[in-house]
Amino acid sequence: MAWAEWEQLKSAAAGQHSALTQLNHADPGGGGGTLVSNKRAWAKAGEDVGSLREGVGKALGKLEDGQKGVGEDAGCLTAGAQKGVHDSWERYVKDVSGRCGKLSGLLEKVGSDLLKTDEAVGAEIGNLEAACSDTPAIGGQDKRR
Repeated sequence: MAWAEWEQLKSAAAGQHSALTQLNHADPGGGGGTLVSNKRAWAKAGEDVGSLREGVGKALGKLEDGQKGVGEDAGCLTAGAQKGVHDSWERYVKDVSGRCGKLSGLLEKVGSDLLKTDEAVGAEIGNLEAACSDTPAIGGQDKRR
């Protein structure tokens, strides 16, 4: 089976799905969008989410700068309260940064895994074609040829 045949089989299988299992639009009975997925789109999504970490990191730096010089016990109650607010925001911003990192990696992995699936299938078909290339046709050769 050649790679082109594999692509045709995938297309044919995609055309036979039930409307109830269709995930590419909100209305299962409605008309016609298509779901397109490729490595570049997933990688871009991962990169964009990952770039949020840089902004979050800058915000954390500004938060730290704003807190400089304010001790926990600077002689007034508001300094202690400010420290408490700072600590909670610092923890929150670090958590957001971590989540962006995890989501970024996950999105990039999904794109890579989707690509590897087709590449792996293509490689296996190529291996099969190579292994069977010396196999004579069924029925042998016609003696008159």
